[in-house]
Amino acid sequence: MVDLLTKSKIYLSPPHLSGREQQYITEAFETNWIAPLGPNVDAFEKEIALKVGVKDAVAVSSGTAAIHLALSLLGVTRGDKVFCSTLTFVASANPILYQGADPVFIDSERETWNMSPKALKRAFQESVHEGNLPKAVIVVNLYGQSSKMDELIALCNQYGVPVIEDAAESLGTTYKGKPSGTFGKFGIYSFNGNKIITTSGGGMLVSNDMEAINQARFLASQARDPAPHYQHSVIGFNYRMSNLLAGVGRTQLQVLENRVAARRSIFDIYHYALKELAGFHFMPELQDTKSNRWLTTLTIDENVAGVTVSQLLEELNKANIEARHVWKPLHLQPLFKGARYYAHGKNDHVAEMLFHKGICLPSGSNLSGGELKRIITCIRETVTNSIRNRSYLISGKHEV
Repeated sequence: MVDLLTKSKIYLSPPHLSGREQQYITEAFETNWIAPLGPNVDAFEKEIALKVGVKDAVAVSSGTAAIHLALSLLGVTRGDKVFCSTLTFVASANPILYQGADPVFIDSERETWNMSPKALKRAFQESVHEGNLPKAVIVVNLYGQSSKMDELIALCNQYGVPVIEDAAESLGTTYKGKPSGTFGKFGIYSFNGNKIITTSGGGMLVSNDMEAINQARFLASQARDPAPHYQHSVIGFNYRMSNLLAGVGRTQLQVLENRVAARRSIFDIYHYALKELAGFHFMPELQDTKSNRWLTTLTIDENVAGVTVSQLLEELNKANIEARHVWKPLHLQPLFKGARYYAHGKNDHVAEMLFHKGICLPSGSNLSGGELKRIITCIRETVTNSIRNRSYLISGKHEV
C-alpha cells in the first residue's frame, strides 16, 4: 500500500457543489442582500417546506439552533426532562443544557441503530410512576436511516409528549413514503459542510404549526418587539441564516435527489465489494424506508473478521483516507456524566456495542470510482494482512 501514501486525501463527507451556486450568490451581491434576511432566505424556506410537505419552515444558522428554538417553543426550562437518543452527535443534546433542562438518554435498537421503542416505553413508564413526564422527546435519524417512527410517535402520543425529529443527517430519506423530519411537532435539518446538501453552515426548523414557526422567526431574530424603537420583552437569539448561504442552499436543494442516488450507489458498491468479508455487517435499511445513506456504516466483529475497527482506522489513515468511529453514545460522554439512561434491554446496550464495533467509511457523493477502489483495496488488504499475521503467530506458538 506504499503507493497509496502519495495520493490526495479522501475525506469522509466533503461538500459537493452543483456548479450553479454562483447564480444566487451573484444575485445577492448585485441586489445588496447579504444580511441574514432577504429573498433567498424566504425562497429557501418555501422550497424546503414544499419539498418535504410541511406548512412552514424557518432557515437558521445551524441544526443545533433549530433544536434550541424547538425546545424554547415547547417551553422547556430549568428542571424539565427531555428524552433524547443516546447514539448521536452532541449537538442533538446540547440545546437541552442551554435551557437548563436534564437530558435522559434512550438506547438504540439493532434494526435502525436509532431510538429503541422498548427503552422509550420503559422510560415513559418510570416517568409516570415518578409523576414527572418529559417535556419533549428528541428522536435522531442516524446516518440517514429513519427511526421506527410509527412506534415512537405512538408512544409519545400516548403520553402526550411532543416529538422533535432530528433529521440533521436524513434529508431525502423517506419512511413509508413520507419524508424524514416531518413526523414530529418539529423537524430539523442541518446544512453543515458535511451533510448531503450544504449551505456551508446552516439549518432549518420545519413544522405544520405555522404559528410556532412564526414565533421561531421572531425568536431567531433577537425577539425584537413590533415597536418604532428597539424593544425586547423576551430572550431572543441571533440565529437567522444569511441570504448568501440561503442562495447556496436553494441550488443544492435542486440536486438533492441526485445526491441521494449517489450516496446509495456508493453504499451498494461498498456492500458488493465487502459483504463477503467475515464479520462485516452493514447498517441495515428498515423495511418500507429509503435511507439517503448519508454515510456508509458497518460493524466489524473482530473475533470473526480478524481485524479490529481501530486497526482498520489506523491503516486507512496511513493511506490518507478519512474514516471514523460510530458516534460515542452521549450517556458515556464526560459532559453528561450522571445523566439518566435507559438500555434497550437488561444487559443489552446496543449503542455501546455499535460504538465499539462500528466504523463510518468515506461516503461523499463526489467520490470517484478510483477513490472507491482505493478505499476498498486498503480495507481488503488490511483484513488479509491481519489474518495472515494472526495465523503466523498461532502457527509459531504451535511450533514452540
